[in-house]
Amino acid sequence: MISVTIEKKDGQYRRLSCKGHAGYAKHGTDIVCAAASILVINTLNAIEELTPTQFTADSDAKSGLIRADFTGQMTEGAVLLLDAMIMGLEGIEQEYGGKYIHLQVIG
Repeated sequence: MISVTIEKKDGQYRRLSCKGHAGYAKHGTDIVCAAASILVINTLNAIEELTPTQFTADSDAKSGLIRADFTGQMTEGAVLLLDAMIMGLEGIEQEYGGKYIHLQVIG
C-alpha cells in the first residue's frame, strides 16, 4: 500500500511523505503506483521550477519513499500545486479504495 502523509502547521504545508508500493498489479504495470508517483514527483518538480518555495527532498525507489520538507514560506503557486496534487491523490484513493493507497492530511 502507498501511504501519503501531508503535514501542515499553522495552515502552512510543512512535509510531504509518500512511501510504499500499491500492490495493485505487478511491478512495471501497476497503474495506481504510477499515477501516485507521477502526481507527487511532478508536483515537486513544478514547485522547484515554477516557484521560489524552498524544500529539501529525499527518495528511495526500493521502499517507494518520496519525502519533501518545506523549509520556508509557501508561495501561493506552491500551495495551489500541492492542493491540486491532493485532489488527484484523493481521486485515486476514491477510485481504487483504501486497499492500495491511503492519503492523510494532518494539521
